[in-house]
Amino acid sequence: MEFTHLNPEGKARMVDVTSKDETIREARARAKVILSRTTLDLLKEGGIKKGDVLTVAQIAGIQAAKKAWELIPLCHSIPLGFVEVNFFPNEEEGSIEVESVVRTKGQTGVEMEALVSCAIAALTIYDMCKSAQRGIRISDLRVVFKTGGKSGTFKGD
Repeated sequence: MEFTHLNPEGKARMVDVTSKDETIREARARAKVILSRTTLDLLKEGGIKKGDVLTVAQIAGIQAAKKAWELIPLCHSIPLGFVEVNFFPNEEEGSIEVESVVRTKGQTGVEMEALVSCAIAALTIYDMCKSAQRGIRISDLRVVFKTGGKSGTFKGD
C-alpha cells in the first residue's frame, strides 16, 4: 500500500496534484447543533445577547472555508469559486442543521473546506448561544456529497 502523504523516507508531505486534470469539484458537509427549544426560540426571535447568530455564523463559515489550508497542515490552498452556508432549524428536536457547500474548478477536492466551514459555523452558534445555554452539543459533522475528480461522486446521509 502506498501512502500518499508520505515521501519515500516516511516523512509527511503534501500530495502532488500538478498532473491531475482540473475539474469542477463540489463538496457538501453537515453538522448538527443541539440546543434546547428555549434557546432555539431565543435565537429565532433575536433574543441572544451577542446579536444575529445565524448571520455571524454564516460569515464565519465562509471565512473558514477560505482558511482550511492554514488550519490543516497538508491541505492545498485552493481558489474557491463558491461557498454557501445554510441553516435548517428543527423546532421539534431543538436543533439546527448546518450545511456548507463549497465549489472550485481545480485539481483537488474541497471536502476539507466544506467540513471546516461547517464546523466553524456550528462553533460560532455555540459561542454566541453559550450564555443562554451551557449544554449545547455539536454532532454529526460529515461529508454528505462530493463530486469531481477521478474518484467520482459520493453521496452520504
